[in-house]
Amino acid sequence: MARRRKKEEVDLIESLLMMLLLATFFLVLIATKSIKISLISDGVVFVIILGILYYRRMLQEEKLMKSGIADIDKMDGREFEHYLGHLFKGHGYSVQVTQAAGDFGADLVISKDGKKIVVQAKRYSKNVGLKAVQEAHSSMSYYGASEAWVVSNSDYTTAAYSLAKSNNVRLITRNELIEMILIMNPTAPIEPAKEISNIVPELVIQKQTFADPIIEDVNCGKCGANMIRRSGPRGVFLGCGNFPKCRNTITLSS
Repeated sequence: MARRRKKEEVDLIESLLMMLLLATFFLVLIATKSIKISLISDGVVFVIILGILYYRRMLQEEKLMKSGIADIDKMDGREFEHYLGHLFKGHGYSVQVTQAAGDFGADLVISKDGKKIVVQAKRYSKNVGLKAVQEAHSSMSYYGASEAWVVSNSDYTTAAYSLAKSNNVRLITRNELIEMILIMNPTAPIEPAKEISNIVPELVIQKQTFADPIIEDVNCGKCGANMIRRSGPRGVFLGCGNFPKCRNTITLSS
């Protein structure tokens, strides 16, 4: 539905642009009796419109990059895919956002350090189920990827966690998504802790299963929780397991 609405908006803009160019042509033609001047006027109007549309798009992309998790919750699926494209670029990946239809199970294809990863993007208000894991895993062979990820602003069902573990598909939960956002944009707004408190245990599971393990013998100096080995644009570091309630970090030497 959201993609259909976007297409209707694009079609409307194209129709209005065509009407404006035709109106400009005939009005100038009536006023000057010159086809040449009318065509030149049309060209000037067309360039001005392109400039306005480009500037508008730049503002939209800038707003997109500054989005927090609350903004993501209001996005449609396609906007979320493009947002993740900006987010992964900020983390040093080269990014291809696949076409809206016929994507063969991958919404994005990202690459870094010679590794290609297919990504399923799920902007959901409920837990993500088995289908997303199946689609992500099945798209690996088509795109020649070595890994498959599912990224969601929500959580996952127990069945999705089980299937992902057996198929080595990485599930990025809401909490880890917030962490990625804050690494790229520390000023991004985050939601109240009570809205994500039920997802914190799943983040720890994900870190143990698919990423680096919890460092059992290192505790947070601020809240006492276990520290987790993580990586970001500045390298490897230890982050508090109670993130985002506690943002204490310890830098590790490379």
